[in-house]
Amino acid sequence: MLSVADLKKSFNHTTAVEGITFTVRRGEIFGLLGPNGAGKTTTIRMVLDILRPDGGRIHFDGLPFSPATRDRVGYLPEERGLYRKGKVLETVLYFAELRGMSRSLARVEAQRWLAKFGLLEASGRRLEELSKGNQQKVQFIVAVIHDPDLIILDEPFSGLDPVNQIIFKDAVQEMKRREKAIIFCTHMMDHAERLSDSLCLLDRGKIVLEGTVRGVKKAYGRNSLHIEYEGDGRFLDLLPGVQRIIRYENAAELELTPGARPGDLIARINEGVEIRKVELLEPSLHSIFMRLVGNGEPVIVPVHGGLR
Repeated sequence: MLSVADLKKSFNHTTAVEGITFTVRRGEIFGLLGPNGAGKTTTIRMVLDILRPDGGRIHFDGLPFSPATRDRVGYLPEERGLYRKGKVLETVLYFAELRGMSRSLARVEAQRWLAKFGLLEASGRRLEELSKGNQQKVQFIVAVIHDPDLIILDEPFSGLDPVNQIIFKDAVQEMKRREKAIIFCTHMMDHAERLSDSLCLLDRGKIVLEGTVRGVKKAYGRNSLHIEYEGDGRFLDLLPGVQRIIRYENAAELELTPGARPGDLIARINEGVEIRKVELLEPSLHSIFMRLVGNGEPVIVPVHGGLR
C-alpha cells in the first residue's frame, strides 16, 4: 500500500529525518514510534505531501503521490483543527463533501459514525460545546468518513479518558479488519504495544528499531521480571542484578542483568513488599524503548486506564 524509501529532510542545518525506509500493508496497523522530536510528524507530513522531502521516494500502490491519492488518505493530526463554532453534523458533512462525497451519501455515513460514537443526539450542537474527547471523536469521523485506504493517526489517544480510548481502539481495529492500512504515530509505548502489528522506532531522525511487535520483543529475550505488589516499592531501584526498572503504581518491570537469578531477586523483593503476582517475561515495548533512547535512570510511569 505505502512504500517509503530513504526519506530525508533537513531544516536549515538541522537534520529532521535521515534515510527512513518502511512499508505499510493493507490490513496492518503500523506503529511509527519515538520520543518527541524524533522525526515522526515530519515523516508524516512528507507522506501527505505537506512537506517535500530533500531525498527519497514515497509510493502508494507503486505510484507517486498525486491529487487523486489525497482522497485515498485519512489524516487525524495531533493538533486538532475543527471550526469550534460549527455544528457537529454540518462540520462532518462539509469535510465529507470536500473529499468528493455526495451530500446524500455523506449524511448517511455521518449519521452512522455519529451513532457509533454516541454523538447522534449532539448533531446540532456547536463543537465548542462538546468535551475534548467528543471533539476528538468528531475529528476522527472527519478523517475516515470518505472510507480512505490509508489512515494516519498522529497521537490519537492524547488527552482521552479510558472509556474514549477503548472506543477509539475498537474503531481502529474495525478499520484493520476492513483491510485498511493504518499508521499509528505515538510516543506512548503501551498503546503501541497493544495495537500495532509492526513498528518502526525513530530517534533523532533515524530508525533505531523495526520489525513486528512480537519479533522485537522476542529478540530482547525473557529477562524482564514483572511484579505486582502492596507496599512501598522505592527500594526496588537499589536491588542488585537489575539494570533498569520501570515503576508503576504498585507494579514494576525489572530488566535483569545477565546472570541474575530471578528466584533470589523475588525473595529479596518479598522481604520489602507483599507480592501479589510475579512473572518472568519478555520486556515490554516501553522497556525496550527506554533501553534504546532513554537515559538509563529508573522510570516512574503514571497510572492511566485505557488499552489494557
